[in-house]
Amino acid sequence: MDSMIIVMIIGMGLVTYIPRMIPLVALSQLKLPVFVQNVLKNVPYATLGALVVPGIFLISDDLIFGIAGAIAATLIAFTGANVIVVVMGSIGTLVLYSMFFS
Repeated sequence: MDSMIIVMIIGMGLVTYIPRMIPLVALSQLKLPVFVQNVLKNVPYATLGALVVPGIFLISDDLIFGIAGAIAATLIAFTGANVIVVVMGSIGTLVLYSMFFS
């Protein structure tokens, strides 16, 4: 392998690692207020919502198609099923929807 490629891989690794490590080390002793901790606990859910909700409405020209998949996934998730079961159940629902309504 060319030595330039190895240098580039190491450089990309450092550029990825250093910005993640510095806040972890610098802020590890900082105690955040309870309000800020509660807000930060909700960030993953907000991010997931921002990624998933547009996909529900843009997956197909048929708006009901995306909504049916979202409803199926929500109902299956409320049963406490594993994530893969939720995904497969939602896909199965959309397959059935496609067979009967398209």
